[in-house]
Amino acid sequence: MSMFGSSQFGTPRMKPLSSKRSHVVSVLDIGSTKVVCMIARLTPRQESQILPGRTHHIEIIGIGHQRSRGVKSGVIADLDAAESVVRLAVDAAERMAGLTVDSLIVNVSAGRLASDVYTATIDLGGQEVESSDLRKVLIAASHQSQRQDRAILHSLPTGFSLDGERGIRDPLAMYGDELGVDMHFVTAERVTLKNLELCINRAHLSVEGMVATPYASGLAALVDDEVELGCAAIDMGGGTTTISVFCEGKLVHTDAIGLGGHHVTTDLARGLSTRIEDAERMKVVHGSALANGGDERDVISVPPIGEDDRDQPTQVPRSLVTRIVNARIEETLELIRDRIQRSGFSPIVGKRVVLTGGASQLTGLPETARRILARNVRIGRPMGVSGLPAAAKGPAFSTAVGLIIYPQVADMETHASQGGLIASFGNGNGRLARMGQWLKESF
Repeated sequence: MSMFGSSQFGTPRMKPLSSKRSHVVSVLDIGSTKVVCMIARLTPRQESQILPGRTHHIEIIGIGHQRSRGVKSGVIADLDAAESVVRLAVDAAERMAGLTVDSLIVNVSAGRLASDVYTATIDLGGQEVESSDLRKVLIAASHQSQRQDRAILHSLPTGFSLDGERGIRDPLAMYGDELGVDMHFVTAERVTLKNLELCINRAHLSVEGMVATPYASGLAALVDDEVELGCAAIDMGGGTTTISVFCEGKLVHTDAIGLGGHHVTTDLARGLSTRIEDAERMKVVHGSALANGGDERDVISVPPIGEDDRDQPTQVPRSLVTRIVNARIEETLELIRDRIQRSGFSPIVGKRVVLTGGASQLTGLPETARRILARNVRIGRPMGVSGLPAAAKGPAFSTAVGLIIYPQVADMETHASQGGLIASFGNGNGRLARMGQWLKESF
């Protein structure tokens, strides 16, 4: 059964990792194209300069992936189909790892991910900031974010202020009259999360934590300098494209649009009247987001839709395929550009954009993205993980690897000295459900 019962659908709380011992972490990336289960052994490691936030060394000991069924644009559309794919992926990973899984960290791409910053201040009366003050101000910010129809996935203090001076990373033991916090909340629709959890429960598994897809793929694909200076990670999946913005080591913004690589495939299938699987193959082999001088001369044969033996494949110039692909890719990138602009985080992103996700592998995509986003673009692959088979080292596996990295940063979602902020609110009636012990202590 679920960790958080049926009465209140908050999101499950991740238990922070112990820095002293090894852990086995299991994750599930439920996408519109594929479902991936990874099992990893996390062993404590020395601080390193390259990936400073990583407290543990990650070794993948089991992996299973299946072509997705029953998932459309990240939403569970058919419970039975999705459940059977989840079982197959988890079984394969379990067999490879030689152990059984009972709970998983799962990604969320759908549910109209929203990103909001709430600011709260409390009066200190000229005293020094104690951990109870931090709790109070974090709770005050959390109260503002409660909505009946939405559940909180992530709550990250992005910065504190003392007497109006902003940008303070850790105010503990400083003096002041007024303590403020900016809290970044990532929320999703409860119904979507409930169906996601239901699907996993039906496969006799429980959900250990839920992570917004953009957060996970950013954790896997961005290097430390990018996370520190400000950068956008754009995860181009099959059914959705998600955006995350990081700055000063923290996730500051997320967004998602319902367009992805699968839309390119269906455009091709319609435009060339061929089957979806043939269109997918043509996209991978011949598709390009960039027009090329030789395209008019190159001819591609398109398999017919019908089963009739008399139907001959039609011949089309490669430039037609490129035009169809390019139209959809440009539309997607323009939407992303506008979303970044509208979010107000454009100056923070600066010139740094990392493209990841399966659809980012399309030929000519980085060049087209550079032109439309007017920024530097690189393709990001999952980093800092050992034991990945060669087939899983590409950008298509960033989200799954990010889910494994996540437990190491889960405690950033609260102030370190504070045993955990509330992750699940009551069933929308403003009662804080399952309050931690510390809450009782501090009031």
